[in-house]
Amino acid sequence: MSSIDIGLVVTGFLLLLVVLGMRVAFAAALSGLVGLIWIFWSKRGYDPDSFFWALTVATKTAGQIPHSKLASQALSLIPTFILIGYLAYHAGLTKALFEAAKRWMAWVPGGLAVSTVFATAGFAAVSGASIATSAVFARIAIPEMLAIGYDKRFAAGVVAAGGTLASLIPPSAILVIYAIIVEQDVGRLLLAGFLPGIFSAFVYAALIIGMALMIKGFGPPVRGFTWGQRFASLPPVLPILFVVVTIIFFVYNPFGGDAWGTPTEGGALGAFVVFVMALIKGMRWPQLKDALLESAKLSVMIFTIIWGVLIYVRFLGFADLPGAFSDWITSLTLPPMLILVCILLSYAVLGMFMDAIGMMLLTLPVVYPAVMALNGGEAVSAAESTFGMSGTMCAVWFGILVVKMAEFCLITPPIGLNCFVVAGVRDDLTVQDVFRGVTPFFLADAVTIALLVAFPAIVLWLPSQI
Repeated sequence: MSSIDIGLVVTGFLLLLVVLGMRVAFAAALSGLVGLIWIFWSKRGYDPDSFFWALTVATKTAGQIPHSKLASQALSLIPTFILIGYLAYHAGLTKALFEAAKRWMAWVPGGLAVSTVFATAGFAAVSGASIATSAVFARIAIPEMLAIGYDKRFAAGVVAAGGTLASLIPPSAILVIYAIIVEQDVGRLLLAGFLPGIFSAFVYAALIIGMALMIKGFGPPVRGFTWGQRFASLPPVLPILFVVVTIIFFVYNPFGGDAWGTPTEGGALGAFVVFVMALIKGMRWPQLKDALLESAKLSVMIFTIIWGVLIYVRFLGFADLPGAFSDWITSLTLPPMLILVCILLSYAVLGMFMDAIGMMLLTLPVVYPAVMALNGGEAVSAAESTFGMSGTMCAVWFGILVVKMAEFCLITPPIGLNCFVVAGVRDDLTVQDVFRGVTPFFLADAVTIALLVAFPAIVLWLPSQI
């Protein structure tokens, strides 16, 4: 049996474990270890005496990965970005955001739901975790929507879908993970997420307004706020703008010249700024302890998935499956854009069975080289490329598309994490209620992804300026 055949069999074994319910981190680590043993043993012709040699080498290879890969400065962005979100919640920025959005946007059809979407988008600018965003606004926004007659399932769907915006709008933990996997510049990818994230929020808002106009009694507008009340709601949300501007100026230095620091240092500075704001707002030790513990739990979960999947990725390298897949993709006679669309559709299917981070970690080592090969290679210029962009920009564009698909997976049944989080926060909601509520947003996400594919400038204009 060839290395490629071993790779395919072990990948099938991994998918079986995931379908049977094993956590992605442990399924990937186990599959990767088994695959490494198999590969090394096959090199010795399956000699019974060399089995323990293969076991020893495979175990040592797998054992080096957690430290060698996780001891990365770029990965330290993840806990700082998550911590920013939890500290912002304890600083009262979420309530201030929702109140400001409500006073400015609630007058439109479906106004309170539209306000929730823009409030989650604003909170996403200081939170790197979709799960945290959904949990926070499930407590704040759903009661107000229910009070004026919204269907509880749709209200829950708005919060679950709005929470996904944190995956694109920086600081984004998923974008950091993508950048590390494909070895691209973290700062450029974070910058690229701004416009697509804001664009997604506007598409969600348009969907809600359209539904409110077509369905009688759906999402009544809320009126009565004076201009004075609207302007009075802005100062409490200025700290969010201050944090965002601080990170951007520190990392990108808009005045020209070298950056003042790395994205990691910018994330740490942002966390410190929000920490000071939370102290000023009255945060005490119990709230700080809760923020630190929740940040640690979520960070450990993400890191566990990363090291488990990286063992499997190391096995893929020995099996040469990424190279074989790239060769197969480039040999197809189909139009490259159609192949790209099929790859994105496959993410939609995988997202029904896997969490977003695990799905990206498992697929990108194989899929990313294939997409880059379709475009002409990582070093190709825009003039010579298939998609009309350089290799670097193609990596950024594809990254945003993959992360947007990861957003989509956060609300798709049966394991859409945001839906489980919203249902867990609200005792009056079941997971099935939330899944029904997010159904209209599948259409909005499909429209957004189609437009990002058709018009790459939405993604690439901002990062092309640096």
